[in-house]
Amino acid sequence: MADRKNATAAVAAGTSTTAGILSPDRLAQHVNLTRLACGDAVSAWVENYWLLRWDLPAGASYRSSTLPHPSCTLSVERGRVRTGVADVGPVVATGVLTRRFDVTIAESGWVFGVKFRPGGFTSMTGTSARALRDVPVAAPSMFAPDAVAALGALGPDDDPDRCAAVADEALSIQDARVEPAYGAVLSIVATMLNDRALLRVSDVERACDIGTRRLQRLFERYVGTTPKWVLNRYRIHDAITDLDDGFSGSIADLAARYGWFDQAHFTREFTELVGVPPSDYRSRRLA
Repeated sequence: MADRKNATAAVAAGTSTTAGILSPDRLAQHVNLTRLACGDAVSAWVENYWLLRWDLPAGASYRSSTLPHPSCTLSVERGRVRTGVADVGPVVATGVLTRRFDVTIAESGWVFGVKFRPGGFTSMTGTSARALRDVPVAAPSMFAPDAVAALGALGPDDDPDRCAAVADEALSIQDARVEPAYGAVLSIVATMLNDRALLRVSDVERACDIGTRRLQRLFERYVGTTPKWVLNRYRIHDAITDLDDGFSGSIADLAARYGWFDQAHFTREFTELVGVPPSDYRSRRLA
């Protein structure tokens, strides 16, 4: 019962933000993005739904770059689709991606996505998130066939509310439960996300009263990455948001704001995740 209460509290607190899209002002010039709430029946596992729609002139293209959250997704993709989807789709699963995620937007297309909470995909399906790490396209074989069929019938002619309603019903077929280990993961992730004073994994362990080995095992199975990676990802998200909002201080100031000991460490970790140094990102130069 305590774990279910922890999970409920984590859901109420939120286990994600809207950060992660690189140069969101540019994306908005080419793509229409809509986020949709999920129903109460699946909210313990699902963060939200989202819709992308675009229609570019012939010969035009745009590269969308995202620094994803520590979450798996399930998506329905129509029109011009990314590499690998045509061989599996239209419904595909995407694991946690540890690097920048680039997709070329061209012609016209439509995507409806299910963003799972960190650990929610594993809790709902029983599939280890570690097995899907850095797998951008996978067959949704871990979901009930009826659920996949219902999602696969969706398309651009369906209004957003209907897409959300169909997804709510389809995912409810899984008959999932919030097992104690997943409840613990939700609570830990919510703590990481909402307490920016936690700068090291040892801080998280103390705040959540959990041992190193148990924390590592939980994140390996449910999230697919290490606690350190998740903690750094959230801090990088914060730094990117500041840069997108016009942060005028030095890169050293930005590093200090989010707990890095020096600019060199911050620049190295930022570059590993984003693909370019923070100074280049601020100048809107994405490699």
